[in-house]
Amino acid sequence: MMTAGTALDDLKRRRQEWAPWLAVVEEVLRESGASTWDAAVPAVNEARPTTVPLLAGTTLRLPGRSVRRFLARLIRIASLGGTSKMATLRRALDADLDVPTLFSASLCQDNDRVKGLAETCGADAEALQAVTALLSVPLLHACARRFAPSINESWVQGYCPVCGSWPAFAEVRGIERSRVFRCGRCDGAWHSRALFCPYCDMADHEELVELLPEKTESSAAIDACNRCRGYVKTLTRLQACPPGTVMLEDLASVELDVAALEQGFTRPPDAGYVLELRVTEKAAARRFFGWKS
Repeated sequence: MMTAGTALDDLKRRRQEWAPWLAVVEEVLRESGASTWDAAVPAVNEARPTTVPLLAGTTLRLPGRSVRRFLARLIRIASLGGTSKMATLRRALDADLDVPTLFSASLCQDNDRVKGLAETCGADAEALQAVTALLSVPLLHACARRFAPSINESWVQGYCPVCGSWPAFAEVRGIERSRVFRCGRCDGAWHSRALFCPYCDMADHEELVELLPEKTESSAAIDACNRCRGYVKTLTRLQACPPGTVMLEDLASVELDVAALEQGFTRPPDAGYVLELRVTEKAAARRFFGWKS
Protein backbone atom coordinates (compact mmCIF):
# COMPACT_ATOMS: atom_id res chain seq x y z
CA MET A 1 0.00 0.00 0.00
CA MET A 2 1.23 3.48 -0.83
CA THR A 3 2.08 5.55 2.23
CA ALA A 4 2.07 9.33 2.61
CA GLY A 5 5.87 9.27 2.29
CA THR A 6 5.90 7.36 -0.99
CA ALA A 7 3.02 9.45 -2.37
CA LEU A 8 4.94 12.62 -1.52
CA ASP A 9 8.14 11.31 -3.12
CA ASP A 10 6.21 10.41 -6.26
CA LEU A 11 4.69 13.89 -6.42
CA LYS A 12 8.13 15.46 -5.95
CA ARG A 13 9.44 13.50 -8.93
CA ARG A 14 6.50 14.37 -11.16
CA ARG A 15 6.18 18.01 -10.10
CA GLN A 16 9.68 19.29 -9.49
CA GLU A 17 8.49 22.87 -10.00
CA TRP A 18 6.34 22.47 -6.88
CA ALA A 19 9.33 21.69 -4.64
CA PRO A 20 9.06 24.86 -2.46
CA TRP A 21 5.39 24.29 -1.62
CA LEU A 22 5.76 20.53 -1.27
CA ALA A 23 8.38 21.24 1.40
CA VAL A 24 5.63 23.04 3.36
CA VAL A 25 3.21 20.16 2.82
CA GLU A 26 5.87 17.68 3.96
CA GLU A 27 6.29 19.58 7.23
CA VAL A 28 2.51 19.51 7.77
CA LEU A 29 2.33 15.75 7.20
CA ARG A 30 5.29 15.19 9.55
CA GLU A 31 3.66 17.28 12.28
CA SER A 32 0.36 15.45 11.83
CA GLY A 33 1.89 12.38 13.44
CA ALA A 34 2.85 14.17 16.66
CA SER A 35 1.05 12.99 19.81
CA THR A 36 0.67 16.61 20.96
CA TRP A 37 -2.35 16.99 18.72
CA ASP A 38 -4.10 13.85 19.97
CA ALA A 39 -4.09 15.37 23.45
CA ALA A 40 -5.68 18.57 22.10
CA VAL A 41 -8.74 16.91 20.53
CA PRO A 42 -11.85 18.43 22.17
CA ALA A 43 -14.86 16.62 23.57
CA VAL A 44 -17.74 16.25 21.13
CA ASN A 45 -20.87 18.31 21.70
CA GLU A 46 -23.37 15.48 22.04
CA ALA A 47 -26.32 17.90 21.99
CA ARG A 48 -25.63 19.09 18.45
CA PRO A 49 -28.19 18.40 15.67
CA THR A 50 -27.50 15.40 13.43
CA THR A 51 -26.52 17.59 10.47
CA VAL A 52 -23.84 19.49 12.43
CA PRO A 53 -20.13 18.46 12.16
CA LEU A 54 -18.50 16.92 15.22
CA LEU A 55 -16.12 19.87 15.78
CA ALA A 56 -18.89 22.46 15.77
CA GLY A 57 -19.61 24.08 19.12
CA THR A 58 -16.55 22.62 20.82
CA THR A 59 -13.94 24.38 22.96
CA LEU A 60 -10.29 23.85 21.99
CA ARG A 61 -7.44 24.31 24.43
CA LEU A 62 -4.38 24.78 22.25
CA PRO A 63 -0.87 23.75 23.28
CA GLY A 64 0.33 27.30 22.63
CA ARG A 65 4.06 26.62 22.59
CA SER A 66 3.72 23.73 20.11
CA VAL A 67 1.44 25.77 17.83
CA ARG A 68 3.86 28.71 17.80
CA ARG A 69 6.82 26.47 16.97
CA PHE A 70 4.87 24.78 14.18
CA LEU A 71 3.70 28.12 12.76
CA ALA A 72 7.28 29.44 12.81
CA ARG A 73 8.51 26.37 10.90
CA LEU A 74 5.79 26.72 8.28
CA ILE A 75 6.56 30.41 7.80
CA ARG A 76 10.32 29.83 7.52
CA ILE A 77 9.89 27.05 4.95
CA ALA A 78 7.25 28.91 2.94
CA SER A 79 9.27 32.16 2.92
CA LEU A 80 12.07 30.34 1.10
CA GLY A 81 9.75 29.56 -1.80
CA GLY A 82 11.37 32.12 -4.06
CA THR A 83 8.37 34.42 -4.63
CA SER A 84 8.11 37.97 -3.38
CA LYS A 85 4.74 37.29 -1.73
CA MET A 86 6.04 34.34 0.26
CA ALA A 87 9.14 36.29 1.29
CA THR A 88 6.91 38.79 3.14
CA LEU A 89 5.92 36.02 5.55
CA ARG A 90 9.14 36.53 7.48
CA ARG A 91 7.64 39.76 8.83
CA ALA A 92 5.07 37.62 10.63
CA LEU A 93 7.87 35.93 12.60
CA ASP A 94 8.67 39.20 14.32
CA ALA A 95 5.03 40.12 14.90
CA ASP A 96 3.12 39.28 18.05
CA LEU A 97 0.35 37.41 16.25
CA ASP A 98 -2.76 36.38 18.15
CA VAL A 99 -2.21 32.63 17.78
CA PRO A 100 -5.65 31.48 19.06
CA THR A 101 -7.32 33.88 16.62
CA LEU A 102 -5.10 32.69 13.76
CA PHE A 103 -5.75 29.04 14.62
CA SER A 104 -9.48 29.66 14.85
CA ALA A 105 -9.39 31.34 11.44
CA SER A 106 -7.57 28.29 10.08
CA LEU A 107 -10.17 25.88 11.47
CA CYS A 108 -13.09 27.97 10.20
CA GLN A 109 -11.44 28.85 6.86
CA ASP A 110 -12.01 32.52 7.66
CA ASN A 111 -9.82 34.29 5.08
CA ASP A 112 -11.12 37.74 6.02
CA ARG A 113 -9.79 37.36 9.56
CA VAL A 114 -6.41 36.17 8.23
CA LYS A 115 -6.31 39.15 5.89
CA GLY A 116 -6.73 41.48 8.86
CA LEU A 117 -3.87 39.79 10.72
CA ALA A 118 -1.69 40.03 7.60
CA GLU A 119 -2.26 43.78 7.46
CA THR A 120 -1.12 44.21 11.05
CA CYS A 121 2.22 42.49 10.45
CA GLY A 122 2.90 43.60 6.87
CA ALA A 123 2.75 40.13 5.32
CA ASP A 124 1.07 39.43 2.00
CA ALA A 125 -2.52 38.36 2.68
CA GLU A 126 -2.62 35.56 0.10
CA ALA A 127 0.66 34.11 1.35
CA LEU A 128 -0.46 34.15 4.99
CA GLN A 129 -3.81 32.65 4.03
CA ALA A 130 -2.05 29.76 2.25
CA VAL A 131 0.09 28.97 5.29
CA THR A 132 -2.71 29.53 7.80
CA ALA A 133 -4.93 27.06 5.94
CA LEU A 134 -2.42 24.34 6.84
CA LEU A 135 -1.85 25.40 10.46
CA SER A 136 -4.79 23.40 11.84
CA VAL A 137 -4.31 20.30 9.66
CA PRO A 138 -2.41 18.25 12.31
CA LEU A 139 -5.18 18.83 14.84
CA LEU A 140 -7.84 18.07 12.23
CA HIS A 141 -6.13 14.76 11.42
CA ALA A 142 -6.10 13.90 15.13
CA CYS A 143 -9.80 14.78 15.37
CA ALA A 144 -10.66 12.58 12.38
CA ARG A 145 -8.80 9.64 13.93
CA ARG A 146 -10.58 10.09 17.27
CA PHE A 147 -14.02 10.89 15.86
CA ALA A 148 -14.17 8.21 13.14
CA PRO A 149 -16.26 5.79 15.28
CA SER A 150 -18.71 8.62 16.06
CA ILE A 151 -19.55 9.43 12.44
CA ASN A 152 -23.16 8.51 11.73
CA GLU A 153 -23.38 6.06 8.82
CA SER A 154 -26.51 7.88 7.64
CA TRP A 155 -24.59 11.16 7.20
CA VAL A 156 -25.39 12.39 3.67
CA GLN A 157 -24.47 16.07 3.91
CA GLY A 158 -22.13 17.45 1.26
CA TYR A 159 -19.68 18.78 3.87
CA CYS A 160 -17.32 16.78 6.10
CA PRO A 161 -18.94 15.32 9.26
CA VAL A 162 -15.78 16.10 11.23
CA CYS A 163 -14.71 19.62 10.22
CA GLY A 164 -17.37 20.96 7.86
CA SER A 165 -15.08 21.27 4.82
CA TRP A 166 -16.22 20.56 1.29
CA PRO A 167 -14.83 17.33 -0.23
CA ALA A 168 -11.46 17.37 -1.96
CA PHE A 169 -12.68 14.59 -4.23
CA ALA A 170 -14.92 11.52 -4.36
CA GLU A 171 -13.69 7.93 -4.46
CA VAL A 172 -15.55 5.20 -6.34
CA ARG A 173 -14.24 2.10 -4.58
CA GLY A 174 -13.89 -1.54 -5.55
CA ILE A 175 -16.10 -3.80 -7.61
CA GLU A 176 -19.16 -2.68 -5.65
CA ARG A 177 -18.38 0.92 -6.76
CA SER A 178 -19.33 2.51 -3.45
CA ARG A 179 -18.97 6.29 -3.57
CA VAL A 180 -17.18 8.08 -0.72
CA PHE A 181 -16.22 11.73 -0.25
CA ARG A 182 -12.74 12.50 1.13
CA CYS A 183 -11.74 15.59 3.11
CA GLY A 184 -8.45 17.23 2.15
CA ARG A 185 -8.13 18.96 5.52
CA CYS A 186 -8.88 16.33 8.17
CA ASP A 187 -8.35 13.24 5.96
CA GLY A 188 -11.86 12.06 6.83
CA ALA A 189 -14.30 10.01 4.72
CA TRP A 190 -18.08 9.88 4.44
CA HIS A 191 -20.76 8.34 2.24
CA SER A 192 -21.71 10.20 -0.92
CA ARG A 193 -25.03 9.87 -2.67
CA ALA A 194 -24.94 9.22 -6.40
CA LEU A 195 -26.21 11.93 -8.75
CA PHE A 196 -26.01 14.61 -6.10
CA CYS A 197 -24.29 18.01 -5.91
CA PRO A 198 -22.76 18.48 -2.43
CA TYR A 199 -22.85 22.27 -2.72
CA CYS A 200 -26.47 23.00 -3.64
CA ASP A 201 -28.15 19.59 -3.10
CA MET A 202 -29.14 19.38 -6.76
CA ALA A 203 -30.37 15.86 -7.60
CA ASP A 204 -31.87 16.48 -11.05
CA HIS A 205 -29.79 14.37 -13.44
CA GLU A 206 -30.47 16.86 -16.24
CA GLU A 207 -28.56 19.53 -14.29
CA LEU A 208 -25.65 17.26 -13.41
CA VAL A 209 -22.91 16.53 -15.95
CA GLU A 210 -19.81 14.34 -16.12
CA LEU A 211 -16.66 15.66 -17.76
CA LEU A 212 -13.97 13.29 -18.99
CA PRO A 213 -10.72 15.20 -19.62
CA GLU A 214 -8.70 13.86 -22.53
CA LYS A 215 -5.29 14.39 -20.90
CA THR A 216 -5.80 12.37 -17.74
CA GLU A 217 -6.32 8.79 -16.61
CA SER A 218 -9.53 7.06 -17.72
CA SER A 219 -10.32 6.26 -14.07
CA ALA A 220 -10.74 9.95 -13.27
CA ALA A 221 -13.67 12.23 -14.04
CA ILE A 222 -15.32 15.49 -13.00
CA ASP A 223 -18.87 15.59 -11.69
CA ALA A 224 -20.28 19.09 -12.17
CA CYS A 225 -23.49 20.97 -11.49
CA ASN A 226 -24.98 23.35 -14.03
CA ARG A 227 -27.06 25.15 -11.40
CA CYS A 228 -24.36 26.27 -8.93
CA ARG A 229 -21.39 25.66 -11.31
CA GLY A 230 -19.58 23.62 -8.67
CA TYR A 231 -17.60 20.45 -9.36
CA VAL A 232 -16.14 17.43 -7.59
CA LYS A 233 -13.26 15.33 -8.85
CA THR A 234 -14.03 11.61 -8.93
CA LEU A 235 -11.28 8.99 -8.70
CA THR A 236 -11.98 5.30 -9.30
CA ARG A 237 -9.80 2.94 -7.25
CA LEU A 238 -9.79 -0.56 -5.77
CA GLN A 239 -9.13 0.59 -2.20
CA ALA A 240 -9.54 3.72 -0.12
CA CYS A 241 -6.92 6.42 -0.29
CA PRO A 242 -4.40 5.54 2.50
CA PRO A 243 -4.26 7.68 5.68
CA GLY A 244 -2.39 10.94 5.27
CA THR A 245 -2.52 10.97 1.47
CA VAL A 246 -5.79 12.79 0.69
CA MET A 247 -4.08 16.19 0.47
CA LEU A 248 -1.44 14.71 -1.83
CA GLU A 249 -4.04 12.99 -4.05
CA ASP A 250 -5.82 16.32 -4.34
CA LEU A 251 -2.61 17.99 -5.51
CA ALA A 252 -1.71 15.11 -7.84
CA SER A 253 -5.04 15.40 -9.67
CA VAL A 254 -4.66 19.12 -10.41
CA GLU A 255 -5.23 18.46 -14.13
CA LEU A 256 -8.86 17.78 -13.29
CA ASP A 257 -9.13 21.13 -11.50
CA VAL A 258 -7.66 22.89 -14.52
CA ALA A 259 -10.10 21.12 -16.86
CA ALA A 260 -13.07 22.04 -14.65
CA LEU A 261 -12.01 25.70 -14.45
CA GLU A 262 -11.64 25.84 -18.23
CA GLN A 263 -15.29 24.77 -18.50
CA GLY A 264 -16.41 27.46 -16.04
CA PHE A 265 -16.84 25.28 -12.93
CA THR A 266 -15.31 26.13 -9.54
CA ARG A 267 -14.98 24.92 -5.97
CA PRO A 268 -16.60 27.06 -3.25
CA PRO A 269 -13.90 29.15 -1.51
CA ASP A 270 -15.38 28.85 1.99
CA ALA A 271 -16.23 25.98 4.32
CA GLY A 272 -19.39 23.98 3.85
CA TYR A 273 -20.35 24.55 7.48
CA VAL A 274 -19.22 27.37 9.79
CA LEU A 275 -17.98 25.65 12.95
CA GLU A 276 -18.47 28.49 15.48
CA LEU A 277 -16.11 26.97 18.02
CA ARG A 278 -14.07 28.51 20.85
CA VAL A 279 -10.27 28.45 20.84
CA THR A 280 -8.26 29.15 23.97
CA GLU A 281 -4.62 28.68 24.80
CA LYS A 282 -3.68 26.00 27.29
CA ALA A 283 -1.60 27.39 30.14
CA ALA A 284 1.94 26.08 30.32
CA ALA A 285 2.48 23.58 33.11
CA ARG A 286 4.32 24.92 36.13
CA ARG A 287 7.28 23.03 37.49
CA PHE A 288 8.10 22.91 41.15
CA PHE A 289 11.44 21.72 42.41
CA GLY A 290 12.01 20.29 45.87
CA TRP A 291 15.37 20.91 47.52
CA LYS A 292 17.00 18.65 50.05
CA SER A 293 18.85 20.30 52.88
